[in-house]
Amino acid sequence: MSIDAGTLQPVGLFTGRHVLAELEGVEASLLDDEQFLRDTLQSALDRSQATVCEVIAKQFEPQGVTVLALLSESHASMHTYPEEGSIFIDVFTCGHTAQPERAVELIAEALRPSEVNSRTIRRGRDYEQAELAS
Repeated sequence: MSIDAGTLQPVGLFTGRHVLAELEGVEASLLDDEQFLRDTLQSALDRSQATVCEVIAKQFEPQGVTVLALLSESHASMHTYPEEGSIFIDVFTCGHTAQPERAVELIAEALRPSEVNSRTIRRGRDYEQAELAS
């Protein structure tokens, strides 16, 4: 484990939050717009303090889009079902800097769903809690 002298926070911690979300009641045209979805994911991740390395996307026929973002902190993905008005979102970030819940909130704001179902899973070890206990 290395230490960033500027913040004295360990980097590369084996800890993270994995947000899994389903949004329903989304306008089909938004869920089939590859560029809009790329831009939405990029913006949400930037605004939630994640470090985006690369974003790729695949437009499917007759409809649907998958967008993947490689993050320094891990990854994010969106898989759309325009015919259902639905999307699966997955944002996993290691460490304590990035805010995956915020990223999902920002994506939901852009897509304006009628329903959001989201949960966060804590993964690895929570070093902040361990440091507080010592």
